[in-house]
Amino acid sequence: MAAAPDGRTVLDLRADCARCAALCCVGLPFQRSADFAFDKPGGVACRNLRDDLRCGVHAQLRERGFAGCTVFDCFGAGQHVTAAFEGRDWRDGPDVAGPMFAAFGVQRRLHELAWYLVDAVDRPVDAALRDEARAALARVTAVADAAPDAPARSDVDDLHASVVDVLGRVSAAVRGAARRSLPGRRRDRRRADLVGARMGGADLRTVDLRGAWLMGADLRGADLRLADLVGADLRGADLRGADLSDALFVTGPQAAAARGDATTRLPGRVRRPTHWTAAPTR
Repeated sequence: MAAAPDGRTVLDLRADCARCAALCCVGLPFQRSADFAFDKPGGVACRNLRDDLRCGVHAQLRERGFAGCTVFDCFGAGQHVTAAFEGRDWRDGPDVAGPMFAAFGVQRRLHELAWYLVDAVDRPVDAALRDEARAALARVTAVADAAPDAPARSDVDDLHASVVDVLGRVSAAVRGAARRSLPGRRRDRRRADLVGARMGGADLRTVDLRGAWLMGADLRGADLRLADLVGADLRGADLRGADLSDALFVTGPQAAAARGDATTRLPGRVRRPTHWTAAPTR
């Protein structure tokens, strides 16, 4: 947790594995696939986890068959929950492990909502809508800042629905204002099946791509400025040379799941994936 200049509590939305008790490496399940080299049930430590709670193959995750680990982001929920348990962790037995893993699942949802709302608050919308986004962020932060096992899943579901409503209206306001200065009509593709679509060089500015399936899509050189990408599946999408510099609601996991290079432009708050190529591929 940190404090803003006005005294508000601000969630730490950057994962810091050094301050976490390896909650994702233990609490979460995964199945053998292209993303994971073996099966692991939830609540069981990954066989790659060392005694010091660090990954023994972290530097070679993709080479060892664990690409899924490289695209996961807890948005800071891991260190938040670890700190809340004040020195106890899942190794202390099932009485601690159960509540800790449950708290991690709830807190990750809350931290992800906060990630989107921070973006919404910074957008050029009218004062009333910005105040709504700020109020939603304050509610999410208050729930997340409570005792780790306090938020009921039903309460988080209700909070999620209200946040989605605010994000939708912020998106519509930002994209609507920008469209007035753009030529031609804009076809929204919300939840569209665009798997493998060829959209290299496409002008996708202000397009609603919320929840769109873009797996393996060719988006090389595409202009995605002010496109709404919340929930869009970008696994394997080719973003080399694409411009997402001010796209709405982009997350680190989305970028990490895609292909990119040095010419791909991302929003400033999204870290450039380390596995992206350094230069354009000829």
